[in-house]
Amino acid sequence: MKILMVCLGNICRSPLAEGITRQLLADRKLSWQVDSAGTAGWHEGASPDSRSIDVARNHQIDISHLKARRLTYLDLQESDLIIAMDSQNYQDIRRLDPKATQDKLYLIMNFLYPDQNRAVPDPYYGTSSDFEEVCQMLFDACNAMLDQMVK
Repeated sequence: MKILMVCLGNICRSPLAEGITRQLLADRKLSWQVDSAGTAGWHEGASPDSRSIDVARNHQIDISHLKARRLTYLDLQESDLIIAMDSQNYQDIRRLDPKATQDKLYLIMNFLYPDQNRAVPDPYYGTSSDFEEVCQMLFDACNAMLDQMVK
């Protein structure tokens, strides 16, 4: 199973989701793969936002080695599960290739709140506490996602 986490710039939410999911997969002894990308290429090659790195580190997760990259068509083909952080990301992914994303594209918070289409807010312009709130949301949603995928 290959999971792809997607947000806008791939420096805040999706690297956190990747790191959290990687840790949860290790805890569950699942040898699945997880990666992340952004729908926009503004930060390609950059490390995650320092606040994302810090909040992840506070939860014993290291995402400092990750590098931002833009979502590709190949990602859509190769991923078994594509996870969007908000409705705009979802629509942007869907527009890239509606057929390739059919039956494998999900909004992450729908694993916790089915059919409510809640967003993980982008903490980029926020404070450290906003990053912690996003991190907690992602822990809960990633756990729920894995619970549903393992059934």
